[in-house]
Amino acid sequence: MTTPELTPTVEELEAQERRLVFQQFTYDDAWALGSLLVQMARERQAPVAIDIHRSGQQLFHAALPGSAPDNDAWIARKRRVVERYGSASYLVGARHRAKGTTFEASSRLDHDTYAAHGGSFPITVEGAGVIGAVTVSGLPQLEDHKLVVEAVDHYLTQAQ
Repeated sequence: MTTPELTPTVEELEAQERRLVFQQFTYDDAWALGSLLVQMARERQAPVAIDIHRSGQQLFHAALPGSAPDNDAWIARKRRVVERYGSASYLVGARHRAKGTTFEASSRLDHDTYAAHGGSFPITVEGAGVIGAVTVSGLPQLEDHKLVVEAVDHYLTQAQ
């Protein structure tokens, strides 16, 4: 359980999405961003799996020590939330919590197919919208979300 002062608000999460927009997203970008995430996770000894999808195609996948096959199932469920809602999986869950409910109770979607848990972030390209998702699984949901956001932020900062 996270403490309220450390849990980002819906407004903060929405601001992340508005700020973290790519000019383009190529195969090389997927490799570089995925490799950055692997480096960050290794430095932190994070037992995660990392996935990048664009337009229905898996462009990057890595499983680090301590991750498990179950992480791939979580990746797929969180990614489907991004694909369906066009927003980060953590933000979708936060929007439901802000209304006093849960994604599971109010979405009417199959919980084995969709999970509004942190860790999947939309790949948004200026002028094109959401074209994919970068996803991490293996840490508590807020930590998964923060790792992805930190990596995307760092990657976009370096690209400028």
